[in-house]
Amino acid sequence: MAHKETLQTHQPGLSRRAFMKTVAVGGGILVLGQGWDVFSVARAQEGGAEYTMILVDYSKCTGCRTCETACSSYNHPQEVGGERMPGLGNPYLSNIKLYPYNPDADVAAVCAMCPDNPCIEACPVEPDPATGYRALYRHPETGAVTSDPERCIGCESCADVCRVGVITPNPENSRPERMCTLCDGDPQCVAMCPFGALTHVTVDTSRDLYALKPDQVAEQLIGQWYGGVE
Repeated sequence: MAHKETLQTHQPGLSRRAFMKTVAVGGGILVLGQGWDVFSVARAQEGGAEYTMILVDYSKCTGCRTCETACSSYNHPQEVGGERMPGLGNPYLSNIKLYPYNPDADVAAVCAMCPDNPCIEACPVEPDPATGYRALYRHPETGAVTSDPERCIGCESCADVCRVGVITPNPENSRPERMCTLCDGDPQCVAMCPFGALTHVTVDTSRDLYALKPDQVAEQLIGQWYGGVE
């Protein structure tokens, strides 16, 4: 089980998120210790491969959605005068998605990089003889789950088994979208988060709340922060 800090009275140095939680309960004293995170910082291996992912510290997240803009801008660039430029940052195109809840809890959902690869295993396309890849595969350098649009048949099997629910079929061709690319090894959501709520870490599947859907995470957070307020 992951270590959880005990609930404590307000003290100097608490995070912005903790302060917001205190205000939200009408001056109450419920806050979540800064040391509790949703995903792990330890190593997870499957068949000798090591994977990394985005770690979310919900005690620091304010729901500002900067992560969505940074992700979208990097992964959907524009060409201006023959030069590749950052995209407009439309949150709709982001691979990390912010879900707000009431009582106040902001859940950033992003690919958990599951070491057992349920989405890849669900792909019915036969592995390519040359690469060994199905239509969905691990990027050889970053380990990010990647889709080959030329081989994808749009069956949506990967989206059906996604534990976090982040894989989204394109409405026109049903090909999978919204898988975290890790921005070629330098996640821009991590770099641009103004409150340090995101970090790029190796995967550990043993931590509490690992690879849960946003509603499940929110239920746990609200229980911790507000005592299960309906």
